[in-house]
Amino acid sequence: MAAAAASSVASSLSSLRFTSSRYLPPLTHHFLPSTPFPSLFSSPSTSTSRRSYRPLTRRPTFSVKAASIDRKSVLIVNTNSGGHAIIGFYFAQELLASGHDVTVLTVGDEGSDKMKKPPFTRFSELVSAGGKTLWGDPTKVAEIVSGVKFDVVLENNGKDLDTVKPVADWAKSTGVAQFLYISSAGIYKTSDEVPHVEGDLVKEDASHVGVEKYIAELSFSSFAIFRPQYMIGSGNNKDCEEWFFDRIVRDRPIPLPGSGMQLTNISHVRDLSSMLSLAVENSVAANGKIFNCVSDRAVTFNGLAKLCAKAADRELKIVHYDPKSVGVDAKKAFPFRNMHFYAEPRAAKEVLGWTSTTNLPEDLKERFQEYVEIGRDKKDIKFDVDDKILESLKVEVAA
Repeated sequence: MAAAAASSVASSLSSLRFTSSRYLPPLTHHFLPSTPFPSLFSSPSTSTSRRSYRPLTRRPTFSVKAASIDRKSVLIVNTNSGGHAIIGFYFAQELLASGHDVTVLTVGDEGSDKMKKPPFTRFSELVSAGGKTLWGDPTKVAEIVSGVKFDVVLENNGKDLDTVKPVADWAKSTGVAQFLYISSAGIYKTSDEVPHVEGDLVKEDASHVGVEKYIAELSFSSFAIFRPQYMIGSGNNKDCEEWFFDRIVRDRPIPLPGSGMQLTNISHVRDLSSMLSLAVENSVAANGKIFNCVSDRAVTFNGLAKLCAKAADRELKIVHYDPKSVGVDAKKAFPFRNMHFYAEPRAAKEVLGWTSTTNLPEDLKERFQEYVEIGRDKKDIKFDVDDKILESLKVEVAA
């Protein structure tokens, strides 16, 4: 069965698309028999439900252990930079709270400057909850974990096969039952139809695609691929909502490329970790599946700016511009893709019984509170690219 799943997923990555009609939330749809990944196995009962999740910044302790769970030993290979680092941290907290044994192997040196930033500065929370934290080179994972046996491995570091292959090969050779990989929703080909759903065409030259295919071919007893998009949450060290807050609290205009009506997806990281946890709890159902690891609602750039201003209780001024006309690179001027970029978590809902808890109005209030608590609202920030845009548009900025 695992070999069949691997073959199906590998071929689907490059060629298959859903044959069913695309849909827009909040309508409920079910997979047709011709859909590629969810039809590999029969879906679990829809009675599968999630626990109630609270923002992790408000969770006081992880000392309560679930006595009736199938306790598993989980290794999280965690990146030391970028937005994905927070996924491993939240996933570890989720697993520990459920009673699993968790080891986090972070790339690099524990004494490096990168470890002086969140979420790494909060790793003591994992240790206090019974978790283990290690640092080093993942290609030497066998030496680092000293022969410890793991039931589950989450690869949340590598973007290319050279980086992931040593970890995946080690996991296979040591009998790891379930292998989970954090890929990216950025590998989908641009389409006239949104949102992206599992099975849509991907960019064959994207490095994550080669990794996904290789993992499928290894024939683990259970494997699954997760494709996240933009995320927010306490401990995130990659700007998302902070980019808006930086300008709003300083009474600066928000320069948005284009009309500002481009759709994107912002997910709280607790949604991502809960999806991963459900895959661990339902390894048979998750086997061979690709999951868009995102919330189930889109937001426009204009809407995100408005929500950030409301969270900060400040006035908002939006300025729209054409990057080419003002002579700037939109990738350097704005932290999001200047296009519709929106994926939908169809597979997680249908296969795992997952539901989203992302609530941007409330989540952004929490994020702004933390933004102020760490003193970023007082930090000296340069707005050179903004100033070039605003000068070109003859928009004055208050001194």
